[in-house]
Amino acid sequence: MKKIRLRLVSAITAAVMAITAFGGCGGNVASEEADTISVYLWSTAMYESFAPYIQEQLPDINIQFVVGNNDLDFYKFLNENGQLPDIITSRRFSLHDAAELKDQLMDLSTTEEAGAIYESYIGNFTNTDGTINWLPLCGEADGLVANRALFEQYGIPMPTDYDSLVSACKEFEKVGIRGFVADFAYDYTCMEILQGLSIPEITSMEGRMWRSSYEDPADPMTGLDDKIWPEAFERMERFIKDVNILPEDVEYDYTPVMDMFTEGKVAVIRSGGSNTVALQEMGIDAVFLPYFGQNGEQWLLTYPAFQAALNKDLEKDSARKEKAMRVLNVMLSEGSQNNLAKGEDVITYSRNVNLELSPHLSNLVPLMQQNHLYIRIASNDFFAVSKNVITKMIQGEYDAKQAYEAFDSQLRQPEESTDETVLTIDKTYSNVFHKNGGNEAYSVMANSLRNFFESDVLVAPAYSFTGSVVKADYTKKMVGYMIMPNALTAWQSEMSGEELSAYLKTAVEGIEGGFTPFNRGSLPVVSGISVEVEEKDGKYILKNVLKDGNTIKPTDTFKVTCLNTYAYMAPYLDEENPVFEAVEKNVKVHWTDYIAEGGTIAEPENYITLK
Repeated sequence: MKKIRLRLVSAITAAVMAITAFGGCGGNVASEEADTISVYLWSTAMYESFAPYIQEQLPDINIQFVVGNNDLDFYKFLNENGQLPDIITSRRFSLHDAAELKDQLMDLSTTEEAGAIYESYIGNFTNTDGTINWLPLCGEADGLVANRALFEQYGIPMPTDYDSLVSACKEFEKVGIRGFVADFAYDYTCMEILQGLSIPEITSMEGRMWRSSYEDPADPMTGLDDKIWPEAFERMERFIKDVNILPEDVEYDYTPVMDMFTEGKVAVIRSGGSNTVALQEMGIDAVFLPYFGQNGEQWLLTYPAFQAALNKDLEKDSARKEKAMRVLNVMLSEGSQNNLAKGEDVITYSRNVNLELSPHLSNLVPLMQQNHLYIRIASNDFFAVSKNVITKMIQGEYDAKQAYEAFDSQLRQPEESTDETVLTIDKTYSNVFHKNGGNEAYSVMANSLRNFFESDVLVAPAYSFTGSVVKADYTKKMVGYMIMPNALTAWQSEMSGEELSAYLKTAVEGIEGGFTPFNRGSLPVVSGISVEVEEKDGKYILKNVLKDGNTIKPTDTFKVTCLNTYAYMAPYLDEENPVFEAVEKNVKVHWTDYIAEGGTIAEPENYITLK
C-alpha cells in the first residue's frame, strides 16, 4: 500500500451529541422528502462545478445530487424497485436501451426545452409515437487529431479528405513514424471509428430508416440491415489496411496513445475536441480533423455531454413537477452549458444557447453551418459488439463479410442474464439528506464499509455512494453500482483526535484543491462518530465531533478510513512524510467482493445534526 502523510490543519471545538438509531421527527422527515428534488449525475465530474451552479441558480429548491452510474441498466433496476429518481442523466444512451423506462418517464415533447433543440438532433430522441422522454445537453466532438508540427517538419500536407489522410500516413511510415494509432482498448473507440467512416451512409435515407427501426422499442431485436452496413464494414476493413493499424494496437488505451502523440511518434490519433484544446494548452500544435467520408464529405461525430429525463411520478404532485421543470430548465440553459464548456470545446444542440468554440476548433464552424453533425448510435450492444468485432478485424480474424455477419448475429441475440443474487435487502433506505440524522442510505453504506475495513471511524464525501440501498435482490453488478463509478479509493491511518477533527473540518468546510460542500446533501458522511454542523449564509461550519456521545479528545486515537478519489485527496497528501496508506484496489472492487463472499450491510445511524 502507498503511504501518504496527512497534512494537519487547525483543530475544532467540541460539544455533546449522541449517536442513535436513524430517525427524527416524522413530520419533518416527510416534509424534507417532499421538498427535495433528486438529480442523479452520470459522473463525479458533474459534482465539481455543474451541480453547484445548478443549486446556486435555484436557492429555494433543495436538490439532492447523487452520482449514479453511466448505464441505463442501473436506472432500470431502480425503476423495477420503485426508486427511480426525479431527474436522470446518462451519457451512454440510446432509445434502444431506454425502451424499458419509457412508461415511467415524462413526455417532454410539448415543453419549451424540447422545442429549443434543433430538429436535426431532437429526431434522434423522438419515440415512434411522437413522444420525447430524453433531452440532450451540449455535444462533445469526436474525430481525428493531427500533430501539425510533425506535418510541417516533414513537409507532408495536412489531410483534407480520405485519400490525403491515407497518403500522409504512408509518408510518415517511410520515416519511421506511425501514421495513425487509436486507443482500441476502449469500446467507444472501436464504435466511433466504425460509425465515423460511414456517417454519410448512416445519415442517408436508408440509414435513417434502419436507425429508426433499431431504436424502436417495439422491435428490440433489430440487427444490421443488408444495405448500408455491409459496406460500412468494407470501409472499416479498407481503413485498417490503408493506415496500417497493427494487431497489437488493440491493447492500447489512452496513456500510451497520448504519449506517442506528444512525443512525435504518431502523426494522427482518434480523439476529441476537448483533448485538442488541452494539447494546445500543453504546447502541442494539435489540429482537430473531422471524419473523412470515402465519398469526399467531411463529418463531425458528436455525443451529448449527457441526456436528461424526468420521472413521470412528478405529474402526481404539481408543486414537485414545477420544481423539477425549473431544475431541468436551468440544466439546459446557456449558463449551464457554458459551465460544462470550460475549455470552449463543445457545441450546442439548442437554438437559444450560444457557445463560443475555442479558436483551436474554428475549423469546425463550416461543418456546423452545413449541419454535418452526427450523433453516434450508442446502445450498450453497439458498444460491446463494436469492441468484440473490430478488434477481431484488426487482428485478422474477420474480414469485412465475417465482421458484418458476426456483428449482426450478436445484435440479434437476446440478452441473457446469468448473474446470481448475492445480496437481498428487505428494506428500502431513504437517500434524501435529513437535517436530524443525515442520509439514511449513505449511513448504511458508510457503516458497512467501516466494518469491512475494521476501522473505528470512516469518513466519505457524499458522492461516494449512489443511494441505491433498496428492498431488492442484488446481483454482483448491482452491488457494484452502490458505489460511485469513478475510482473511489480508501485511505487509512492511525489519527489522533486533533488530526481527525482537523480532517473533518476541511471535509465539512472545504479545502483549496479539494471538494467544498455546496448544499446540505453534499455534506460528508461519517461512521463511528457523529458531527454537529452549522449552516450560515450558504456555508457550513463544523462545530462538534463526538464518539459514543462524548466529545472526542485531542489525545484520543482512532483507526480511520477516509474514502476519496486521488484528485480530491491531493490537498491532504505529503509524500515526504508518509503515514497515510492508500488501500490497493478501489472501493468498488472491495465492496463487491465482500458482499459476494457473504458480507452483510449494517444498520444506519444518526451521524449529523445540521443547525
